[in-house]
Amino acid sequence: MTNEILLHDATVLTVDDRNRLFERGTVRIEDGEITEVRTSRDADRGADADQVIDAEGMLAMPGLVNAHTHLELTPLIGAFSDLELGEMMGSMTAIYERFAEGDLQYLADAGYELAALNFLLGGVTTVNSMDLRPAAGAEAFGDAGLRGFFGPAISDLFFDVPVDEQFARARAFVEEYHESYDGRIRATVCPHDDWSCSRDLWVRTADLAAEYPELLVHTHLLELDQSDTMGRANGADDSLDLLEEVGLLNERLLGAHYRVADDEDIRRTADAGASVAHCPSVFCYWNPDPEMQWTPVPELRDAGVDVGLGIDDHYWHDSYDLFGEARQARLAANLKRTAGQYDSMELVRMLTTEGARTLGIGDETGSIEPGKRADLVLLDVDTPKFTPLTNVPAQVVNNASAADVATVIVDGEFVLHDGEVLTMDAEAVRERATDAVDRFAAESGWEIGLGGADPPGARELFSDLPKRGPARLLSRLALQSLRER
Repeated sequence: MTNEILLHDATVLTVDDRNRLFERGTVRIEDGEITEVRTSRDADRGADADQVIDAEGMLAMPGLVNAHTHLELTPLIGAFSDLELGEMMGSMTAIYERFAEGDLQYLADAGYELAALNFLLGGVTTVNSMDLRPAAGAEAFGDAGLRGFFGPAISDLFFDVPVDEQFARARAFVEEYHESYDGRIRATVCPHDDWSCSRDLWVRTADLAAEYPELLVHTHLLELDQSDTMGRANGADDSLDLLEEVGLLNERLLGAHYRVADDEDIRRTADAGASVAHCPSVFCYWNPDPEMQWTPVPELRDAGVDVGLGIDDHYWHDSYDLFGEARQARLAANLKRTAGQYDSMELVRMLTTEGARTLGIGDETGSIEPGKRADLVLLDVDTPKFTPLTNVPAQVVNNASAADVATVIVDGEFVLHDGEVLTMDAEAVRERATDAVDRFAAESGWEIGLGGADPPGARELFSDLPKRGPARLLSRLALQSLRER
């Protein structure tokens, strides 16, 4: 039986190949697929459809794609905000090691639900998350009606968990969750990064990826100066050379950050058909090196590389708002370089269709056009902040926020309608997250309250840090640095 939705009299920002913008537009959806996009007619108000939505005063645009994120620590939003960089990194690493060892599952469970709720409310219809034990995330986002790419992070120089166990867990996750929830949830292969993985681990990762040729390979690349140093320590010329040698530098690769990429890295990435996720807010907040270049996103895009936007660790900078990430991308690039690094439509495309392409689903979603799955959001623009409604792309990336989202449709189903969450019990989610943080504080020694948060002392923190992996990491980097001197 056909399920048909017709939205009429909306301002429609299609983000198709021509970036068409309808001042008064109609979108028809049948069985989850967009079948028609055109100028509205008076007859649309009485159209024969299961649901006819008068969208006057609304802006319809594709659902947002969060191309790179981490979700397990979501309930700890606000806990890291005022720590020193080293204190934040140490505290976070200790908590992640406990996750890797299978502890704190109650915190992760609450975190995935809370993240799904907040992203849903903010118009994010697709996320790509790298976590340690992501099964609860796949289920939370699947139940919420959202799209999600999930995979367990793998590293032999960061976690102390045996590598065989990590790969077994990754393989089991793929078998259970890939293409689940009517295909909305997909598995990924997630070597953690190019500075905490040995060559042996990259080779095993390539073998795992070869077993599942339809899976995205999601990692952190060229994030730190140590990235290329570790590539050389692993017997290659640099980071990308190592990935090319093991067979992972190709169109299936999505690398987050690319902060230290040079012209040759950009060329090789473009030639390989790999993609990049840009996460500006986390580095604006926690910049470890003010002398380091800013991510060369304009050059990557000019070379033909698909670049999406990601929130990364939203609990490090206290924002779920992906609209804000587009504004931050512009401000940071203009400040570091000069004005005019992006035009507004470029940023809209990075939020939507380019984000979808980085995940390999650009032919399925990311724009409002016939043949695509119906993932779209309605923003209430009949408000003073959008008056007058001019230069819609600029309004979206400079002025819109999660609070403006009124309705969200994913795969042709309403998950948020006129501000009402339809697929989750929002109050229950909030209660479980609050209870999880209270339990974590009581068990861990963290002090978390209305005025801020304080982690445990150095002695307690050190006892929870991984030991073997980081020791090998630091020794490899030190030895390679000595060789190069």
